[in-house]
Amino acid sequence: MARNAALAGLAEGDHAPHAHTGAWVAAVLRSRISAGQLPPGTKLSEQKLSEALGVSRNTLREAFTLLAGESVVRRIPNRGVFVAAPGEEEIREIYRVRRLIEPAAVLWGNFPAEALDVFGPIIAKARVAREAQSVPGMADANQELHKALVALSGSPSLQELMDKVLAEMRLVFHAMATTPDFHSHYVERNAALVEQIRAGHREEAAEELRRYLDAAERELRVHIGALGG
Repeated sequence: MARNAALAGLAEGDHAPHAHTGAWVAAVLRSRISAGQLPPGTKLSEQKLSEALGVSRNTLREAFTLLAGESVVRRIPNRGVFVAAPGEEEIREIYRVRRLIEPAAVLWGNFPAEALDVFGPIIAKARVAREAQSVPGMADANQELHKALVALSGSPSLQELMDKVLAEMRLVFHAMATTPDFHSHYVERNAALVEQIRAGHREEAAEELRRYLDAAERELRVHIGALGG
């Protein structure tokens, strides 16, 4: 029932002049996956999505092809299309990409000091979620912060790539839903990282971010492996 409601809710505010393109539909589904509204294993019904988004099934299939190429959805013969559940190799690839683009955005992004103001509310949200032991809240704040880091690059292309990565990360986070400590100990690491950037210590921040990403990858791979993923 909840999953059907999530599909139906896609219609709200998602129409645009270019809404009949596969790329636009893929972006809508990717954003919903990144926001945690379509968890791993959700079946993406062609009929329901066509009705909700007001697009043809051919357009929807074009979107599915794009998302399958990003490992965000899986096509299962004779069963349909499902939101993917990333395994260890997918995690390796996610972090290969993140190690290349996130530290580079911090190190070489051309941004004014006021651009960093966006981080204050995100860190505050993460701390509130930690106090409430809200795993979804901490995951949301983490996603927002890393998206904002890449936005410092000023590159729409890198931001689009990060959107794809974050959609996959959201699927990984579902496997950590019962492990609040995974998220909680990154709250202050995120805050310290932002302070380094504010202080103009970009090289140190980029190095710390690489170590941070290495640690997160190791932890995720251990957990996914323990679950047999």
